[in-house]
Amino acid sequence: MPHNSFLPLIYVLAFVAVVIAVQVVASLVFKASDKARHVNRRLTMIDAGVSPEEIYSTLVRKSLAPKTGNARFIQWHDAADAYLRQGGLSIEPMQLLAITGGIAGALWLVGLSLASSAGGMGFLVNGAISMVGACLLAVSGVWMWVRHQRIQRIKKVEDQLPLALDIVNRAVRAGHPVISAVQLAAQEMADPVGTEFGLIVDETTYGVEFKEALTNFARRTGSDDAHFFAVSVSIQSETGGNLVEILQGLANVMRGRQTLGKRVKALASEGRASAVVLSVLPVLMIGFMLMIHPTVYSDKFSDPIFWPVVIITGLVYMAGWMMVRRIVNFKY
Repeated sequence: MPHNSFLPLIYVLAFVAVVIAVQVVASLVFKASDKARHVNRRLTMIDAGVSPEEIYSTLVRKSLAPKTGNARFIQWHDAADAYLRQGGLSIEPMQLLAITGGIAGALWLVGLSLASSAGGMGFLVNGAISMVGACLLAVSGVWMWVRHQRIQRIKKVEDQLPLALDIVNRAVRAGHPVISAVQLAAQEMADPVGTEFGLIVDETTYGVEFKEALTNFARRTGSDDAHFFAVSVSIQSETGGNLVEILQGLANVMRGRQTLGKRVKALASEGRASAVVLSVLPVLMIGFMLMIHPTVYSDKFSDPIFWPVVIITGLVYMAGWMMVRRIVNFKY
């Protein structure tokens, strides 16, 4: 076939793309493991001699969106940046988009080399279909990884927060001001709560009100318990009351919610596993088939019933996905 002359070039490009993808993934893995060895990122940076301004800029400030006149793009960029930071990822949205594109390109070259001997439609059409499958797999894989990182970090924040509140509570009982008690908890706790509490102290040092710093803390972490903490302290600062009792009751409520949540997840574990399989497996299988064997679908393009069936299947899949999500995700 005429495109057989491109096979050596495709193999070389596929090899180069795979090497680059492996290097990127390895750098992310090693960076994550190196971060996990630090007890507290903020204290580690202080010990390394980093100035407080640079620490605040590195750990708090969001990445700047590219200068465009599109307000919707800027809004998407800010939401994606907040989502990544809630997962403890220092990577910027545009960098993540570039990595996803690199992975999709590597998968496309590999799939194109595997699908090059397939007959049927032309090389360009099959290549375009294979690209769609590679993009689908790359986007799905990166999204699941980022989502997993965010869920795990929020879970760790919520596991550590009751203990941190106990430290703050004991310090307030001993006569320390609230901000000094938060600083003590920042020094005693590990990541991520230790770093986040330290950033609360840094923000108040730079002139931000304490309740606003707590609101920023809740927004950075994305945790419901962090929002409860911020709202409780804000109400207490405006209306008065016994802060010690408020913090003690809040810690007990958090522990109760965690216990109930773990019990609910244990009882619904089978349904949640089935939901994951039913939601992810069709997307991965369709993307894999599009990538390595595009003629399975391209040969059916001329069939008048093909596209209506595709549209109906997509709508049924989305409806089923939303129903399963509502069933297995409980509010407690």
